[in-house]
Amino acid sequence: MLVGKQSWLFENQPVIKATGVTGGPFEARGKISEDFDILHDELWMGEQSYEKAHKLLIEEAVDVALKKAELTEKEIQFFIGGDLINQITPTNFAARKFAIPYFGLFNACATSMEGLALASLIINHNGADYTITGAASHNAAAERQFRYPTEYGGQKPPTAQWTVTGAGYAIVGKQKNKEKLPKVTTATIGKVIDMGLTDPFNMGAAMAPAAADTIEAHFRDLNRKLEDYDLIVTGDLGKIGYNIAIDLLHQKGIMVDENNYKDCGLLIYSEEQEDVLAGASGAASSATVIYGHLLNEMKKGKYKKILCVATGALLSPMTVQQKESIPCIAHAVSIEFD
Repeated sequence: MLVGKQSWLFENQPVIKATGVTGGPFEARGKISEDFDILHDELWMGEQSYEKAHKLLIEEAVDVALKKAELTEKEIQFFIGGDLINQITPTNFAARKFAIPYFGLFNACATSMEGLALASLIINHNGADYTITGAASHNAAAERQFRYPTEYGGQKPPTAQWTVTGAGYAIVGKQKNKEKLPKVTTATIGKVIDMGLTDPFNMGAAMAPAAADTIEAHFRDLNRKLEDYDLIVTGDLGKIGYNIAIDLLHQKGIMVDENNYKDCGLLIYSEEQEDVLAGASGAASSATVIYGHLLNEMKKGKYKKILCVATGALLSPMTVQQKESIPCIAHAVSIEFD
């Protein structure tokens, strides 16, 4: 059901049946490594290119989710996913393996919650029994496309972030027999926000206004307030964007603090991993933290209601070369677990 201008209320409350989360060697050294299902010890992962390794991360995450849910690909009606590479090639090739009817998405690092919102809408309106959705990124593949190959050794400013190597996928389905599973209850679809920033090494600052705009719209459309959630989490704003988002939300009267608001980009890596600079980024940042760490925390009883706001910078190498500003977006999905 449409509520307000840009939100959906899912009356039938689709559930997250199972998830699969994969990662690379850098993620294995991070703070939430125990929440990954599969971790690789090197970036090549036995493949001939980083892009093929990227595809493998997706395939493994989907396989893990299917195994946990005790389902086969033939029982899944739709595959919804995306990544950061040109024409979302790794996801396209992973979808080829499973031969599930496929929606390819690109909303940069906001793709994870865009996919969850659409998957839940389909389930809520009886468009399928099961969908699988997620997002992925690979550090070396993304660096090669958007910046310089890591072998180049180019210096980065402290505002830059570290692209997560990983994939997070979830199977969304109808609630059956009063299953005790995380429920997807609402979604707010963001608008493209462009504040004129042009620095591709400071995407956190560029994305923060989109996150604040979507959170405000979510509260307005659904008549909700900060106290309705145990936690609000953004996708990959990092240190810079996180602090800007706090300031912007305070200006809107939403008084978040470090106890009720966190950022996935600050949850993955440890303080000792200095190469991350301002924090984690990439389509896998929100996908791995939400589908791995945060859902596990919900199942342990730490959180009952969370608002997941995936953020994305909709730039490309071409737009950067043409000195364009960075349009950004954020999508919010609420997850509840009784």
